[in-house]
Amino acid sequence: MELLSRHVPADAKEREDLERMRTFAVELGSPFSRSQAHAHFTGSAVVVDPAGERVALVHHAKLKRWLQPGGHADEADGGHMATTALREAQEETGCQVRLHPSAPRPLDVDIHRIPARKEEPEHLHLDVRYLVIADNPEALAHDPNESFGIQWLPWTQAIERADEAPLRRLLEKARAAASHTQ
Repeated sequence: MELLSRHVPADAKEREDLERMRTFAVELGSPFSRSQAHAHFTGSAVVVDPAGERVALVHHAKLKRWLQPGGHADEADGGHMATTALREAQEETGCQVRLHPSAPRPLDVDIHRIPARKEEPEHLHLDVRYLVIADNPEALAHDPNESFGIQWLPWTQAIERADEAPLRRLLEKARAAASHTQ
C-alpha cells in the first residue's frame, strides 16, 4: 500500500500502528476483506462542515460510542481506502462529501480491537482515516440501523466527547487541517 509508505505518524502509538499495518498489508491474503478473521483494513472519515467549524460524530449502535463515520471496504472500492472512507461517510451522514483538498491523505491511521459478536470473533480494524467536507451539512441524518444518532459539534465539544487518545489525536489533526484553505 503506497499510501502507507508516505504517511507520517504523529506519535508513538500511531507509529507502531503504521508499522503493524504495513506488515499486515503484505502478510494478509485479502487485507481489504472482512473474511480475514484476525484483521482487515477499514476506512473512516472526519466529516466537517464547509466552514471547517463543526464536525459530525455518529453515536455508533454496536460500539455505543461517539465516533467518526467509517466501515469495511467493499469489493467495488478496489482497495482504495479513500473511496471506502467517502462511501461510508456519505452513507452514515446522508451528506454529499468530498476529500478535503489540503489535508494529508491519509490524515491518520489507527489499529483498534473490535469485540466479538454473534457471527464474528474479536478482530482488529486497520483503520485508514481521512478528512472530508460535507457540501450539504443541512442534510445530516443517521441510519437507525447503524447508529443511535448523529450531531454536528463544535471542535471543542467533539474533542471532549472523544473517549480514547487515538480519537482525540485524529480530531486534533482534523481541526488543524480544516483550518487551512478549502
